[in-house]
Amino acid sequence: MKSRNEAAAAEPSRPARPALVRELLLVAGLFLVYKVGRQLAADHTGEAFRNAHHVWNLERALHLPGEGAVQSLLLHGDALVRIANTYYATVHFPATVGLLVWLYLRRPAHYVWTRRALAALTAAALVLHLTFPLAPPRMLAATGLIDTARVYGPSVYGPPRTDHLSNQFAAMPSLHFGWALMVAIGLVVATRSRLRWLWLLHPLLTLLVIVGTANHYWLDAIVATALLGIVLAALPLPHGRSVAVTLGRQRPAPAEEAEDAGKTAVAGEAAVAGEAGEAGESSTLVGAVR
Repeated sequence: MKSRNEAAAAEPSRPARPALVRELLLVAGLFLVYKVGRQLAADHTGEAFRNAHHVWNLERALHLPGEGAVQSLLLHGDALVRIANTYYATVHFPATVGLLVWLYLRRPAHYVWTRRALAALTAAALVLHLTFPLAPPRMLAATGLIDTARVYGPSVYGPPRTDHLSNQFAAMPSLHFGWALMVAIGLVVATRSRLRWLWLLHPLLTLLVIVGTANHYWLDAIVATALLGIVLAALPLPHGRSVAVTLGRQRPAPAEEAEDAGKTAVAGEAAVAGEAGEAGESSTLVGAVR
């Protein structure tokens, strides 16, 4: 029989949880860099509106659905459009932070993977915000859309000329949608419940909200999806499989894998001991016959 120390050494080791203070400083630093970078492109008003006309015309050339169709659904009732505005204003950051906190506490390896994916996606988005400033559809008269947050409330933006906390000309790509999609993917990958696929409703609802409130074009979400796809293709999961393979199967959580591995090892030892016992009994029986 193995000693307790040998058995403990044979058990699969769980991923180490990153130091909390370091992670807090890292996330805060990344957020600060992103906010400063967004402000560098905040004054490109003329270019932002020219790009908006190009995006709007490109969507019509591609025969994409009109954003107005989604907004008209929201405008059927004041309560519905206010709910959409509230969702836009309040769910984005808390949902992402909530995912990171849960993964940090329960799935450390997946936390590191998700944090890296979000950081890479945000960095790529910042490059596009700097090189391709874009006015949202609520600012473009040609769209015929209204600024639902300003008309019905609540609104997170002030007048562009006096709003020094955000860059309103950073519509493409939509980090609202990109982060929501990553939240869903992160939870689908890190959990094993059959109901985990319902998390995909979060990015779907986010897409309808950002388009219906005239904060983003369809192409903003499409570009965010493409960028996230590139990031995930280049960033292997902690267990070495690709995201596509993992999403296609139900994989036990790391803690459960370790437990299953331990049970398998114990069962293997029991089987070996049983075989040895049977062999001993057989030898005794043969000796008695002789």
